Amino acid sequence: MTVSTAEITYSHRPRTGLGLSAWAEMGRELWASRELTWRLFQRDFSARYRQSVLGYLWAVVPVLVAVATFTWLNRAKVLPIAGTVLPYPVFLLLGLTVWQLFASGLTSATQSLVNAGSLIAKINFPRETLVLAATGQALVEFLIRAALVALAFALYRTWPPWTIVLVPFAVIPLCLFTIGLGYVCALGNGILRDTGQTITLVLTFWMFLTPVVYPPPSGAGATLVNVLNPISPFVIAAQDLATHGYLTQPGGYASACAAALVVFLLGWRVFHLTEPRIAERV
Repeated sequence: MTVSTAEITYSHRPRTGLGLSAWAEMGRELWASRELTWRLFQRDFSARYRQSVLGYLWAVVPVLVAVATFTWLNRAKVLPIAGTVLPYPVFLLLGLTVWQLFASGLTSATQSLVNAGSLIAKINFPRETLVLAATGQALVEFLIRAALVALAFALYRTWPPWTIVLVPFAVIPLCLFTIGLGYVCALGNGILRDTGQTITLVLTFWMFLTPVVYPPPSGAGATLVNVLNPISPFVIAAQDLATHGYLTQPGGYASACAAALVVFLLGWRVFHLTEPRIAERV
């Protein structure tokens, strides 16, 4: 009996046009690579926690340490924070959970091309899958931390409105923003390795410009910072859905969603067009 085998060869031919046909072709190419994306995600996620004593607990340990530190600073009046509707540890855990979705996703995406340098040199495949797989790790860790947030609400006997179940859906645009920015940062890191270190420093400063460890300020200057900060509306939206049951800044959230979509599409397009040349330098 003769068994026929088909060899599938991927050849990257980026479309240089700006019409809908170019975007449609990119979408079809990415959809055809969904199984590869899943396998890369499984490989990276298991490797991240392999040969570790705490294993998957490392997804929550850094956040718990941060919550304990800021809570102690708050109670010791070193960093007094007032005006939170939720108990401060719960408020802090919720904000950090949303923030880490962005920060962890961007950090992983930035390193994705460089970390897969040997794979890129041997196999020709859609490199967008590397960024998606890296960002997927942050999404799974977000879901793990979300379970921890639910436990914190129960421990503090604080019962949120039903709208808290909408938080995972409210941060979907944040995921798009992270992926789009991750595409650009991955290219930058392929050219200059300092990009990864710079992103880490920028994220540290960026977090303190975002209402993660403190409630949204009402001053004119602080309000301007929140308006210019594309992450703030998503953090505030999560806090609103977990406390008020509605969005207190719907206009800001809608603008952030629109900006996230633009960043995602532009980042994806830039990556698709320039990645073949950058991959040669990885």
